[in-house]
Amino acid sequence: MNIQSEFSTARQPWGTNRPYPVAQRWYERLDLENGVTRFWEPHVHPLEQANFWHIRGSERDLLIDSGMGIVPLRPSFPDLFGGKEVIALATHTHIDHIGAIHEFEHRWVHAAEARQMAHPSGVVTLVCADIHPQLSKLFVEAGYPPFDELLIDAMPYEGYDPRQYRLRGAVPTHLVHDKDTIDLGDRRFEIIQLPGHSPGSICIWEEATGALYSGDLIYDGPLVYEGPGMDLEVYAQSLRRLKAMPIQVVHAGHDPSFGRARLIEIIDTYLRRWGMGD
Repeated sequence: MNIQSEFSTARQPWGTNRPYPVAQRWYERLDLENGVTRFWEPHVHPLEQANFWHIRGSERDLLIDSGMGIVPLRPSFPDLFGGKEVIALATHTHIDHIGAIHEFEHRWVHAAEARQMAHPSGVVTLVCADIHPQLSKLFVEAGYPPFDELLIDAMPYEGYDPRQYRLRGAVPTHLVHDKDTIDLGDRRFEIIQLPGHSPGSICIWEEATGALYSGDLIYDGPLVYEGPGMDLEVYAQSLRRLKAMPIQVVHAGHDPSFGRARLIEIIDTYLRRWGMGD
């Protein structure tokens, strides 16, 4: 990585003696085929460095998840969010998936997590000392690096004080359920309720392309399956349901996308680990 192109030369403490660089841009963007764009925040700790997905439709667009909301998302990409109606859909309501959902008029979430989206709890700040020690221990045991003092390794702009960040709640405008459909005009998606990682965890299925947007149910990295609101037996049932579907590509909530062979491999690995293999 070219450090000069990635960071400005200004360095700024936030109240401790440790300096933080100032990022020249906060979001990374990758335009894929078939009208799909992937976003992520490279300066967020790997645990919370989520993918969020914009999908173009002929009549309206779909945004699946919305990152941490540290920097406003919508004005950062006026070519995608400047005109057409956008449905902002949360796969679940953890901090790294609903941070910017308040910026959108149409806010969809599963009914089981409606209250949590309106009134977030759990991890809601950037200060790692605010995270319960037992929760931090679970994340490290899952395979993530230990926390430092902040959930970010750079500041989004000069003068930013990360102590002022708090996950902002947003009242849902529409509640989704298993087997609901989303119509973008020329594209249709199905909501699949697959709990385990959280009570109202959903995946979004586009049968025409064989693409699954899986949120945090499954991704190609250390899965988090122990913690508040998580249920291992239910998680295993959800993974078995995925295995039976004709999925060709998974666009996940973390890490790069992957194909069917890797999907089966990940599922089988975790089912064996949990002593629930077929």
